[in-house]
Amino acid sequence: MAARNHLVLGLDGGGTQSRARLCSYSGRLLGEAVSGPANLRLGIEASFSSVIDAARTCLERAGIAHANLSRVVACLALAGASEPGLLQTAQRYRHPFRAALITTDAHAACIGAHGGRDGGVIIAGTGTVAWALVKGQTYRIGGWGLPISDEGSGAWIGSEALRRVLWAHDRRIAWTPLLRALFAEFSDDPHAIVGWTANASPRDFGAFAPRIADYARRDDQVAAELMQIAASHIDSLAARLLGLGVPQLALVGGFAAALQPWLAAHTKSRLTAPVGDAVGGALTLARATAEQLQDVA
Repeated sequence: MAARNHLVLGLDGGGTQSRARLCSYSGRLLGEAVSGPANLRLGIEASFSSVIDAARTCLERAGIAHANLSRVVACLALAGASEPGLLQTAQRYRHPFRAALITTDAHAACIGAHGGRDGGVIIAGTGTVAWALVKGQTYRIGGWGLPISDEGSGAWIGSEALRRVLWAHDRRIAWTPLLRALFAEFSDDPHAIVGWTANASPRDFGAFAPRIADYARRDDQVAAELMQIAASHIDSLAARLLGLGVPQLALVGGFAAALQPWLAAHTKSRLTAPVGDAVGGALTLARATAEQLQDVA
């Protein structure tokens, strides 16, 4: 197939949602879409269901039939793809695309944030991870998933808030308006919290994060403490990236804006505005893959 007939898809699949853009080979935007989460840790089938739903929606918005998925060269930047076993399983998945490069959401975010140049990025969303590209080397810090990692993320702070609800119930700490509000959601029943957490996903825990940030702005003691601790974890990731010699550092993700006021002054002084997002980074990688196919042909 001639390169000019390829359609190029970039997709950023996270723990809460997936975002996709479809372009012509020349770079003209054809359609955009949002679909469900595509975190490989939550299941290959569920992740690819979100991927294909987003791709089909992009085609529909471009006025292109679904049959043209076979013309699409995609970069699927998926949470969880940093785990070798999950990556291999995803690479073996029988997708409908002409070709698909599968990488991590952090890799695509780093490419997008710095226009493909050297730099580092911290994603603070449902999860957290730091990623850097420096002199041809790739570095990954954190992002190992709940409950063992992802400190400072929306999911982490939601989990920590519920932990403190139980502490308050046990009279280990004082109640605050935030803790009262969260407890009321479970009918003031600690056993309901325990039952809920047994099956809750990172996305479920992360749903509490915006409210925690809001209560922190209203000087709720526990909410402010949690935001400060979360920010200190981001500061730690930033220090590690800066220690690697990254020339520029960006903070991105759905929880990033809420966290930024709580960061240490040194961290804030080193942050630069991203020039693009993870979907843009995925599109850059997809276009490079399409060019490689043309070279082979």
